[in-house]
Amino acid sequence: MPYAVIETGSHQFRVEAGQRIQVELLGVEKGKPFAFDKVLLLAGTEGKEPAVGRPYLKGVTIKAEVLGEVLGPKVVNFRFKRRKNYSRKKGHRQNYTEVKILEIPHGA
Repeated sequence: MPYAVIETGSHQFRVEAGQRIQVELLGVEKGKPFAFDKVLLLAGTEGKEPAVGRPYLKGVTIKAEVLGEVLGPKVVNFRFKRRKNYSRKKGHRQNYTEVKILEIPHGA
């Protein structure tokens, strides 16, 4: 099955067709199509060598559909100083855009 390595929001993801991933906020409405154009690697096709970009492959886009915004796991920041009556607790949940990969081209 063909796969690709894409870059978005300073992160790299290995993606296959039908896969759901959570990326940094894209600012695209739910249900809209989206294309990732920063493709670093395209591989997995039978009998072909992987296509490696330097730094990106030209003319290759990965088609995806935006499923909506989701919240990541809660991260708790807790500070405590013993015998000083000091404690602070803060929580944070990062917003992500959930995307479903629709199509990966078979050749570069």
